Amino acid sequence: MQRTDHPLISPSLGVHKTVTSLHFGTPGARPKVYIQASLHAEELPGMLVAHHLRKLLVDADQKGEVTGEVILVPVANPIGLAQRLDHKPMGRFELDTSENFNRHYPDLAKEAEALVAGALGPDAQANVALVRAAMRSYLDQWKPTTELQSLRKTLLMLAFDADLVLDLHCDCEAVMHMYAEEACWPPLEPLANLLQCEAVLLAKNSGGGPFDECLSGAWWQLKQSLEAKGITAPIPQACSTTTIEFRGEADVGHALASQDTQALWAFLQHTGSVRSASPVQIPAARCQATPLAGSETLIAPVPGLLVFTAAVGQQVQVGDLIAEIIDPTNDTTHAVVAGVAGIFYARVLARYLTTGGEVGKIAGAIPFRTGELLGA
Repeated sequence: MQRTDHPLISPSLGVHKTVTSLHFGTPGARPKVYIQASLHAEELPGMLVAHHLRKLLVDADQKGEVTGEVILVPVANPIGLAQRLDHKPMGRFELDTSENFNRHYPDLAKEAEALVAGALGPDAQANVALVRAAMRSYLDQWKPTTELQSLRKTLLMLAFDADLVLDLHCDCEAVMHMYAEEACWPPLEPLANLLQCEAVLLAKNSGGGPFDECLSGAWWQLKQSLEAKGITAPIPQACSTTTIEFRGEADVGHALASQDTQALWAFLQHTGSVRSASPVQIPAARCQATPLAGSETLIAPVPGLLVFTAAVGQQVQVGDLIAEIIDPTNDTTHAVVAGVAGIFYARVLARYLTTGGEVGKIAGAIPFRTGELLGA
């Protein structure tokens, strides 16, 4: 294992934060897998999974069993990890800019196209190498001016040329689920089965520029843009990414983390990143993938005390009661009901909501939303 510490731009005198990456296998070996945890810094289950995974990787690396290249960033967001307000963690948005740590990543397809459009040829793998070189060239010349920008550049420099990217997150209260772009789904389906996901949400482009889609979207977007200009050089989907939601914020425990680590380990073996003595057995799926555009976000139309009547993981039908919002001053109760059929896969931690507050999410099978599909 090689450890590398990446200093971020200092935001103030005497303040310096560092991102640490752990490197296993041989640099440049394929497949390259990049794994990071807690980009939303208050989402900690993935950080514990990374802690367990590190031990397996160290042992395998010492035995020469890491046949690809694996980069693990167990703490992807030291900025957010240090943010607290009134003793509460504030790890989703940077306090200086109010920007979501997992949004506003650059358009790598646009940046790469300007450098490769006239140089692509009939060899798909040569084109992959050319595009990755263009991405590196853009990232090399990007000069961040803030601590947040330097965090984004640091993470992208580690991951831009990966074949697989696993971004470890969690929701507030939730079942195991995953987000991915449609183009990434075939190589990621075994991972969803190994993790026994209860919901998988796919989109062509969910919007907002999240970390994972910055990397995987670059490939299909570049291909689409070039084809629109009459350039038909082969460009494979050379990077598949996913955001894995390890249940809820309170699900930080060794039993679950060990279970999830074994699933990730089996996936690394399945992909050939780590040597396996025998073929990995992929279990049956617990769910079918559904469109992110079919996911309903339930909203509180009135303020009040939030009382759930549905549990996460519950299959619901249109009209089923999900929660009640109670106004004890006026002795009124407002019913929040399902607008789509599907699994109630996530809900908020808060038990008092103001008008317009989010209640929870249902993964429906029929797309009905357009535009920006991710929350704030």
